[in-house]
Amino acid sequence: MTSNRSMDAAPVRVTVFDYGAGNLHSLIKALETQGALVHVETDPELAVHDTDALVLPGVGAFAPAAARLAPGRTMMREALLDGLPALGICLGMQLLFDGSDEGPGRGLGIVPGQVRRLDAVRVPQIGWNVIDDGTDPLLREAGLDIAYYANSYVGRPSPEGLPYVTAWSTHESDRFPAAVRRDYVIGTQFHPEKSSTRGVALIRAFLSLASSLRSMA
Repeated sequence: MTSNRSMDAAPVRVTVFDYGAGNLHSLIKALETQGALVHVETDPELAVHDTDALVLPGVGAFAPAAARLAPGRTMMREALLDGLPALGICLGMQLLFDGSDEGPGRGLGIVPGQVRRLDAVRVPQIGWNVIDDGTDPLLREAGLDIAYYANSYVGRPSPEGLPYVTAWSTHESDRFPAAVRRDYVIGTQFHPEKSSTRGVALIRAFLSLASSLRSMA
């Protein structure tokens, strides 16, 4: 465990929900480097049992991911609304919305709204982009103002979902949510595990949040 953050003696137990998103190596490595004990789970119901935090990884397409989520969607949604810390990355953030134009299936409905295609000439967006108007304390703690993106779709919150947006980015002229947060459920359209030192600092801040919540339980 790293010594530059205050955590319980026991490592934070993190479950990565694997919905067939491909190579999870860089994400798992980033979590383990910051002292987390990582378990990969393919069952959506088991993914929210006996864990300190849930991570929804960020590679893949919405429809097959939603299909993998479907059998345990209600249980996972209830666990997150009941206070289980979660970090959704790229596609994982999009799964926090109601649904997606990319394909059929239901998201978790944590953030009201729909995922839609970027309104831009250059799609997908691949590379570094600026993060602005950040309000989440974890973003400020990490000092994260630029991050790595690889996406064609973005979350479009409904009016009810707008209060959950905690940061923005702009691709060409399309301004979209870079991050969302509802209580202890955090979503980033960018990939913190690929966003250099400050991106990893965001992961560290999330793990510290999960640790502090565990100690209060």
